[in-house]
Amino acid sequence: MSFAIPRAFRKLVVRKLTPAFKDAIEIVQQNVVPPRSREVLIKNKFLGINSSDISAAAGCYFTEKLTLPFEIGFEGIGEIVAIGDKVSELKYGQPVMHMKYGAFSEYVYVPEEDVIPIASANGSLLPLLVSGATASLSLDKCGLILPGDKVLITAAAGGAGHIAVQWAKNAGCHVIGTCSSEDKVKFLKSLGCDRPINNKEESLVDILHKEYPDGVNVIWESIGGKMSDTLFKHLAVKGRMVVIEGISQNTNEDLEKDAIKGLPTKLLQRSSMLSGFFLPHFKNDIPHYLSILVSLLHEQSLKPHIDDGSSHGKPFKGLEDVSRAVEYLQSGKSKGKVIVHL
Repeated sequence: MSFAIPRAFRKLVVRKLTPAFKDAIEIVQQNVVPPRSREVLIKNKFLGINSSDISAAAGCYFTEKLTLPFEIGFEGIGEIVAIGDKVSELKYGQPVMHMKYGAFSEYVYVPEEDVIPIASANGSLLPLLVSGATASLSLDKCGLILPGDKVLITAAAGGAGHIAVQWAKNAGCHVIGTCSSEDKVKFLKSLGCDRPINNKEESLVDILHKEYPDGVNVIWESIGGKMSDTLFKHLAVKGRMVVIEGISQNTNEDLEKDAIKGLPTKLLQRSSMLSGFFLPHFKNDIPHYLSILVSLLHEQSLKPHIDDGSSHGKPFKGLEDVSRAVEYLQSGKSKGKVIVHL
């Protein structure tokens, strides 16, 4: 196997901070140089799209501290095309996946320790990376889920949400999942979700009052804003709310408005917990959880779903389509993990 490495490659950079992703980014060229001694150069074949990409482009992630222009993108799958002289565990031509900031690029330099070998460069594994690690680690480390817990997953048909549903089910929990269409209700049922709720057709508050009068044990919250405040009222005694990311909040002004009213008193009255989850803080746990996710996949106890936009038009292909894929994610039409082919 051999690869013709070009003299330069293209990548996306953020030129200005705005929640309008397509206005924030630009395609630029970078010259190819040999990887550093403990790096490999990977030719990306698939890219994963995350709501964090929107936050990053708006300067609401950790990117407010970066100097413009800066790279963007969190994950990819591809093949190794060059190896640093001190890399010992990886091979030329090896299919791999990675979580490297700056992943929206035709080629990417990745430290050896951050590269995950896989059997083939298959885009169907992308849901296990950022989405899978986020879902599993947050539910275990912050949600402290136990068999029999009632677990509510917001945006349950999304990239991380659909993995969270299955992780909680595999842990023996009763799972409630919110979504925005009847098609997604069917999708969630196919994943084993016990109580899918279509927010467009049903009242989430009424359902929680009637069907879960004692509250739910764990709330996995990825929407933010009013949703967080509404759901917090339905935590059971000793309940845990885990905040993943506020996908409804893409400006610093939105973040400043975000508040659960009377939070200290509410925590006290129900002996409840409110935790934030930021994946990079759990970096050392990621390899172990990825191995569990892969095992569940092989056992057919996990059904990762990818969405390349084909069901709503042309599949996303090339760096030019990254902004279209992000808009698709924002539209609420996608199911599972949105990916882009390179």
